[in-house]
Amino acid sequence: MSFLDVFSGLTGQMSTDMAIDLGTANTLVAITGEGIVINEPSVVAIEKSTHRVLAVGHEAKNMINHTPEAFSAEHPLKDGVIADYDVTEAMLSAFINKAAVRKYPWQAKPRIVICIPCGATSVEKRAVFEAAIQAGARQAYLIEEPMAAAMGADLPVTEPTGSMVVDIGGGTTEVAVISLGGIVTSSSLRLAGNRMDEAIAMHLRDLLGIKIGERTAEIIKIKIGSILPFEDGRERDMIISGQDVITEQPKEVTIQSEDVRAALVAPCEEMVVHIKETFKKTNPDLASDIIQNGILLTGGGGLLSGLDRYLTDKLEIPVWVSETALTNVVTGCLKVLETPTALKQTLMRSK
Repeated sequence: MSFLDVFSGLTGQMSTDMAIDLGTANTLVAITGEGIVINEPSVVAIEKSTHRVLAVGHEAKNMINHTPEAFSAEHPLKDGVIADYDVTEAMLSAFINKAAVRKYPWQAKPRIVICIPCGATSVEKRAVFEAAIQAGARQAYLIEEPMAAAMGADLPVTEPTGSMVVDIGGGTTEVAVISLGGIVTSSSLRLAGNRMDEAIAMHLRDLLGIKIGERTAEIIKIKIGSILPFEDGRERDMIISGQDVITEQPKEVTIQSEDVRAALVAPCEEMVVHIKETFKKTNPDLASDIIQNGILLTGGGGLLSGLDRYLTDKLEIPVWVSETALTNVVTGCLKVLETPTALKQTLMRSK
């Protein structure tokens, strides 16, 4: 064994390998042995004239709709894929450096497992891979989000039984049937949490004549949003501030949870149609397993109040929400990173 081989092995051991859930709304980073170390919005604030990055994550999100004309706060990912390559690379680089600072110049760059939507094209996959490498990865491995979510939720993905996952993120709703360590059938709908926020904003504009921003719409969804009446039988209300549609002056109104529910019907109905179409492509044996085992609902959008009951009713199949819905994908990526055989399979499939 040469000196270079020994040196390479030592530096490799000193690297901090990472799992990244690169989401439209939020990015999570986990490190082997430490777990999740970063959970921040996928937002970057840049200076327009120089394209210099001013802030990423929480700090950048607070700047949305509050920046002077010389600056902008941007979402570099749209519908689960890269919309602005350079800004995505800058965001990834910032998160990687924040997660684990390289203490020595000779310290190896990290290996990274990063998730992609199951409907991503080869060009979109390549963009994610290249962005990870340019942002500071020594090696980058791609894994489809539903597979990572299933692994993170401890579903029996390697067994000869069918498991169905519905992963509702910020930009995409991923539906997949998994068996024997692979995805048997899948589909990706570019409608998810962000579209729900837009629907809420548009509905309140038409109903109450008030304009609100994306941050306010998201807060409304989280606090009083539901697709079915609340299980305790009590409705909620909330005071919000925005801009009058006609006068463009500041306006404050009280909104009811019933109003928000009405806004969410259309996007939720579209999700049901999408899940049913995926189920149609599933063979009878796997379909039987899914009916018996139920469907896993994961991702931030899956936490919408009443969505599990709504889907159970519409699909006539038991649907259950994962207790770790927000972190399943990054946890699954981390499991792949920590399992050499799984990493090898992922590498083979990503080529």
